Amino acid sequence: MTPETRISAAILLITVGTIAFGGLSLLMNLVRRIPGYLDNPVRRALWTAGHAHAGVLVLLALVALLYLDQADYSDGLKTLVRVLFVAAPILMPLGFFLSVVRPSDTKPNKLIWLVGVGGASLTAGTLLLGIGLL
Repeated sequence: MTPETRISAAILLITVGTIAFGGLSLLMNLVRRIPGYLDNPVRRALWTAGHAHAGVLVLLALVALLYLDQADYSDGLKTLVRVLFVAAPILMPLGFFLSVVRPSDTKPNKLIWLVGVGGASLTAGTLLLGIGLL
């Protein structure tokens, strides 16, 4: 494993603590029946989606990093793919969470666009990695 890949993996592994804390926060919102969460289906759905995407995308990125070192790419292109894979599990959940920050929000604000940027990052990273492994 290259040092760059190891550092990227370390960053992703550190985010797992924030994902766990987020899961605990969601659980406490349910258990304590916090107003603005349980009675707000839009906020509840987007926060649940944000938490789920964070966990799944971190796992996907960690696996992808193992394959990246095997791709026949220059160091610069490998760095780009690394950044794309690390960005996706950060940007997508941020978009879900920050688009309905206030308990009274019943529709997402403009920060929902971060979900699309994260999705584009994920798509570009997976396509580039797949092509590099051929």
